[in-house]
Amino acid sequence: MCAHMTDTFGFLLSDTARMLRKRFDERARQHGATRAQWKALLAISRNEGINQGNLADLLEVEPITLCRLIDRMQESGLVERRRDPNDRRAWQLFLTEKAGPVLEELHETADELMSQALLEISETQIDTMTELLNRIRHNLSASETREVAHG
Repeated sequence: MCAHMTDTFGFLLSDTARMLRKRFDERARQHGATRAQWKALLAISRNEGINQGNLADLLEVEPITLCRLIDRMQESGLVERRRDPNDRRAWQLFLTEKAGPVLEELHETADELMSQALLEISETQIDTMTELLNRIRHNLSASETREVAHG
């Protein structure tokens, strides 16, 4: 593969992801949320009872950064901390009833953004692109696993 092709592909992939993040941030702010809050809310909704350390790992952020984010979300009434019955030093995270409508709004925001991003792209093209991106992710994940095993 020529260098120009990989430079262009890598740039386009990165720039497109950056633009999606930027547009989502703009829209989420209109609802009083940030992408970081949305990612945390979504991760907690999929892993009710997760502890803060595991959530920080999942979101790839430092524990202190997550702690501040959870503090703000708890003050807003979106999340509650409960002592982990198996580890008195750890906190488990749960969504409150107030988080449901916020998550719903943010899902609608993400859906609207994806509709705009995928305008005039056929279902077949979307399926192909999704399949290819999953293949790339798999290839990178497999190479990462091999590097860790051999490193």
